[in-house]
Amino acid sequence: MNREGYLKVIDNLTPRADFRVIARWVEPGSSVLDLGCADGSLLALLGEELDVRGYGIEINDAGVLEAARKGVNVIQQNLEDGLRLFEDQSFDLAILSQTLQTIHQTAAILRETVRVAREAIVSFPNFGYWAHRMSVLSGRMPVSRSLPYQWHNTPNVRVLTIRDFEALAPETGIQILDRAVLHNGATIGWGQNWRGSLAVYRVTRAR
Repeated sequence: MNREGYLKVIDNLTPRADFRVIARWVEPGSSVLDLGCADGSLLALLGEELDVRGYGIEINDAGVLEAARKGVNVIQQNLEDGLRLFEDQSFDLAILSQTLQTIHQTAAILRETVRVAREAIVSFPNFGYWAHRMSVLSGRMPVSRSLPYQWHNTPNVRVLTIRDFEALAPETGIQILDRAVLHNGATIGWGQNWRGSLAVYRVTRAR
């Protein structure tokens, strides 16, 4: 099966639109580090369909156990300590899939991510999405498919928009290579910061 065939299989296997975008930026046979890998679903999918060699870092006990059950090589650590385990450019690709908004040391983690890997993929819910803005204007924190938690039980410690990330990137020594903005699985072509609920970036260390 050629690469396009593999990607069609991945499209059929996963309902997550960001996973489908990520798969298009992953080279078959590459080495991948998934930061905050949760239950290992993404690495298991990439390993089976694109023959990637990967490790996941996850702190949650249930996630670690489920990832191991899927055959994923998983290290139970917080991201700060887990990234210190790896030398520069240890991987072809590092992935922060809807993890960025859950960490405190955002800039430091981004720098470490592009240190340990040649390229990185970062995805996050876009707080600038129009329905999120309207919710805040009405006096309530937004709850949506991309931000599914109530304010009192959310794992998110940061909220950011597409413009926020693109302003932060050069400050942390990151060069943006590509971007996809989505809503309900569809790619948004214009008005992305207010029409898109999920952003996915391919980045590298700035030269």
